[in-house]
Amino acid sequence: MRIFKFSDPDFAGQFQQIEQRADEVPGDIEETVKAIIADVRQRGDVALFELSSRFDRIDLSAENIEVSEAEIDSAMAVVSAESLAALQLAAERIAKYHAKQKQETWLSTDEDDVLLGQMVRPLDRVGIYVPGGKAAYPSSVLMNAVPAKVAGVAEVVMVVPMPGGEVNPHVLAAAKIAGVDRIFKLGGAQAVAALAYGTESVPRVDKITGPGNIYVATAKQLVFGQVDIDMIAGPSEILVINDGSGTAAHIAADLLSQAEHDELASAVLVTSSEQMAIAVAEEVEKQLRQLSRETIARRSIEDFGAIIIAENLDEAIEFSNRIAPEHLELAVDKPFEILAAIRHAGAIFMGHHTPEAAGDYLAGPNHTLPTGGTARFFSPLSLDDFVKKSSILSFSEGGLQRLGKEIVHIAELEGLEVHAKSVSIRLGK
Repeated sequence: MRIFKFSDPDFAGQFQQIEQRADEVPGDIEETVKAIIADVRQRGDVALFELSSRFDRIDLSAENIEVSEAEIDSAMAVVSAESLAALQLAAERIAKYHAKQKQETWLSTDEDDVLLGQMVRPLDRVGIYVPGGKAAYPSSVLMNAVPAKVAGVAEVVMVVPMPGGEVNPHVLAAAKIAGVDRIFKLGGAQAVAALAYGTESVPRVDKITGPGNIYVATAKQLVFGQVDIDMIAGPSEILVINDGSGTAAHIAADLLSQAEHDELASAVLVTSSEQMAIAVAEEVEKQLRQLSRETIARRSIEDFGAIIIAENLDEAIEFSNRIAPEHLELAVDKPFEILAAIRHAGAIFMGHHTPEAAGDYLAGPNHTLPTGGTARFFSPLSLDDFVKKSSILSFSEGGLQRLGKEIVHIAELEGLEVHAKSVSIRLGK
């Protein structure tokens, strides 16, 4: 891994390459996605069947586009008891954590003549996108479906690509455990379009959540407004802040846990110890040679990985707040002493015994996190993503008499005559 100091003359330019690694969607991809969305809107199921045949090598029809109960039962039968138990434990922990985020409808009686409040209601139908094929991402199923169910969403619809008809049984098992209502054998931009606009077979949803490749992410961005989406997610990233304590092999493994995602993932260590910087660099190279996904991880490390030697922890924290990382590990002796200084991060992993992978799978907090610096203004996926809120207002006659003059005055300031009249007519003026 490349080792830098903040004082290096080329540091800013070198790190800008890491920060901007996925800033723009290539124009040809956006045009392709626009065409797919338009095709699905116009031709519905027929477009889905043709696109799935072309991109996923699967022959779909109205009879087999939806995963049947028999197919789910077959998947459950081949998943080991140990795997089912692990998935069940993860689902329970995710549900328990997200249940603490619940908000209730409230009414305020601070004023005798005016009642104000907020009504909280779950969304009617949510669509979740889960990567499929040979890849197994049951954790993505749990992290998206379980909070939706805890929120009270009436129907959770899942789309998962099945290239060549291949499905990972653990994904279907996780869907069963999470309470997913319907599953469709769809992937790519066409799946997003189907969820956003509906077809003869696929119901239209109110919100789409879940990870996907650049075509999926672009499609979600393009249908936003027609439906809600969770966020525009970019390549994964991790920043580790270290004070020289801990074990180099542990830090190296945490960095590589992100690098193995894909070639655009970014893994960065900021440490106040030059000795630790050198030890981690050596350990990363050693562990890279042992990985089955070495080619992917090595490309990520070489292109978008870095070790930065800081003068002190304050400098490291200032840098972290500037880049607002998706995953932030505080690999220091006393993490709670610096927690208050952290302003921007998707998820914060405290201390030497809290690897990022714990949050990916089973701890309870959601692993769908803001990337690319958007933790400055985005939050992790949560129960709030699966509910909507309505304001409640109720004036008594006396309340409108008491406040009506000012309402009329502001309406007249804005030149909206009938707004003013709708109040003044009730005031007898």
